[in-house]
Amino acid sequence: MKKLSVITPCYNEELNVEICAQELKKIMQEQLPNYDYEHIFADNASTDSTLIKLREIANKDEHVKVISNSRNVGPFRNMWNAMKSATGDIVVPQLAADLQDPPSIIPEFVKNWEAGFLVTYGVRAKREESLVMRFARGLYYRIIKKFAAAVIPLNSGEFLLADKKVIDSILAVDDQYPYIRGLIAQTGVKSTSVSYTWVKRERGKSKNSFISLIDQAINGFVSTSRVPARLALLGGFILSFFGFAYALFTVIMVLTSDGSAPVGIPTIIVGIFLMGGVQLLFLGLIGEYILSIHGQVRRTPPMFEIERINFKER
Repeated sequence: MKKLSVITPCYNEELNVEICAQELKKIMQEQLPNYDYEHIFADNASTDSTLIKLREIANKDEHVKVISNSRNVGPFRNMWNAMKSATGDIVVPQLAADLQDPPSIIPEFVKNWEAGFLVTYGVRAKREESLVMRFARGLYYRIIKKFAAAVIPLNSGEFLLADKKVIDSILAVDDQYPYIRGLIAQTGVKSTSVSYTWVKRERGKSKNSFISLIDQAINGFVSTSRVPARLALLGGFILSFFGFAYALFTVIMVLTSDGSAPVGIPTIIVGIFLMGGVQLLFLGLIGEYILSIHGQVRRTPPMFEIERINFKER
């Protein structure tokens, strides 16, 4: 019997974890009865009763497994750590606890795997969210698709299914801040996609703050593309050229004018502020790459597990 591993990272999701476990169990029993499965909940140091509820669920159902972290390490590191403990032949890296990514799509993922596709991406064709957030996400996904070193399907996330061989290959990278969908895309294996509607959250509030979303977006961009640094280099050359041309123009005006040429103090002030702003922008961009290198080289432990439930002793 083949086995499916489904990972649900969670933080303060006391209103959702039980329903999430029930929904997946129902789908496995009704639509995938020939598959064994494990549902790994990776708790990111929740401060509400999430962990208590997970203990109760796991005590009643051996398919439910729980990993509890000592601190909140963010969703990507949390998923990454849980993926290391997945034992299935196929793995879903993220089934959101709030079920905005519907588990009813998983059987379609499995059918594609049976047809020979090692990866099936979930593509959020429609989003039940505000117009501003739809525009921002859509723009970001298009930028990533345009400049990434690998082909990442538009509007896809970590709600996907991958063969265990693919998962093992990316886990060997030993990334300190993994951009999971990007790493999977870089394997270049045979893949397809399934479209669905990303539904509105029904219970509780999203724990992803604006700052957290920005951090994840920048990490995704820096992790998958060298284009930002190359654009900074190209932009520096272009601005340097115009700066040199303007300086040459100023010298010629001073030498050829009869003293009536404008002093140009406002122009100088504007130029200083413009160039200063551009330099700070490029330094910040390069700084993101340096921070990424620093995090990878420093090798600080990303997390410490305080509890594991329904796992066999390693």
